[in-house]
Amino acid sequence: MSNIGNEVQYKIYQTMANPDPNRLPVIYEEWEKRAREVLEDGPFYYIAGGAGGEDTIKANLEAFNRWKITPRMLRNVEDRDITVELFGQTYPFPFLHAPIGVQSIIHPEGELASAKASAELGVPYIASSASTKPMEEIAEIMGDAPKWFQLYWSKDPDITASFLQRAENAGYSAIVVTLDTPMLAWREYDLKNVYLPFLIGEGVGNYLSDPAFRSKLEKSPEEDPTAAIMHWTKIFGNASLTWDDISFIKEYTSLPIILKGVLHPDDAQKALEYEVDGIIVSNHGGRQVDGALGALEALPLICDVIQDQIPVLMDSGIRRGADVVKAIALGAKAVLVGRPCMYGLAVAGEQGVTEVLQNMIADMDITMALAGENSVSQLNKTVLTESG
Repeated sequence: MSNIGNEVQYKIYQTMANPDPNRLPVIYEEWEKRAREVLEDGPFYYIAGGAGGEDTIKANLEAFNRWKITPRMLRNVEDRDITVELFGQTYPFPFLHAPIGVQSIIHPEGELASAKASAELGVPYIASSASTKPMEEIAEIMGDAPKWFQLYWSKDPDITASFLQRAENAGYSAIVVTLDTPMLAWREYDLKNVYLPFLIGEGVGNYLSDPAFRSKLEKSPEEDPTAAIMHWTKIFGNASLTWDDISFIKEYTSLPIILKGVLHPDDAQKALEYEVDGIIVSNHGGRQVDGALGALEALPLICDVIQDQIPVLMDSGIRRGADVVKAIALGAKAVLVGRPCMYGLAVAGEQGVTEVLQNMIADMDITMALAGENSVSQLNKTVLTESG
């Protein structure tokens, strides 16, 4: 049973007599503002920006405002259960650290800082294919802490197979296959800033260390880094994939396969037909398709199809604890947190990520209790009212 919300907030209030003038932010917008101050234009907008006119980023946030929490009174919420079970494992909170690449552009410790923060809290860390540090190095610093691996499905099947086998050998316990990025989107800020970090060797650590990737090069990445990066540009995405290709993933891993980027109910039905193990409702934080459906708008549509046959998770637009309560009430088993963690990373490295996640968990716990609910697993639509 948890009272983490009370514990975290009173720990802050106990500094009232002697407040730390340099303490880290609590408010999401202040994290973002501080990150803007410490990052140059290219790295900041690579994280903060979205596709096109960023209508999808706006849609993600607006979708949460359409659902209002309707608190119930005189229910015993003294002790709360905020654990979640996913793929046979029990985690302390319904949170995962979203897969985010090229974290080295945000902080020198990059993925290692985020992974250590996640490990400290017991929040599963989803390592990106596009990390600057190789997946094995991330796994090693995390020890036995929960970790999943996110796959960008390469045009070269040998590299895809190698990534899957490496992830399993390194101790990752699930594979998150991102479907919505067969190519990079039209991102106006990145184009304005002429900024694509992969071309300067950031975010390609898994590729440069991969035996299948290296075997396709005339010279090693150490001898000719430019040629290696140019080869990466040719094999990164794969726009020719179809549902029938899911069998290829199953051939090379025995781990649970979770499809990330599902927004349409028909695709949810396909996921069931092709017997994948889970779905993440996501529009990539608004970074891939401008003018797309908000992820929270899609969530109940997907859950209506899935009917609890496999776990449905959700990301895109999670900013505060109330957002998490709404997402779980609408059918998500857990949520992935992305941009807020990156702002924390930019401002204060590992400690920043820890505090962002810890504060959001505390906020969620308190909000759930004040809504009259004492168990994450029992949250449902009855706690919400749709407005507008």
